[in-house]
Amino acid sequence: MPAAWQGGRPWVLAGGDAGMSTAEYAVGTVAACALAAVLYKVVTSGAVSAALQGLIGRALNAPF
Repeated sequence: MPAAWQGGRPWVLAGGDAGMSTAEYAVGTVAACALAAVLYKVVTSGAVSAALQGLIGRALNAPF
């Protein structure tokens, strides 16, 4: 077992960094917003909208 893991604290390997810096938060926020924008465009596209409407329509008209 590596020496850093013997105390049961794997975060010791981080080298003393307590967390993300402001620049890392900014990059993470921009990346999350970009991903959200891409997903929004995909979900609101005509093909996906038609597929979702068809799926919901089939589910509501399913025989019991």
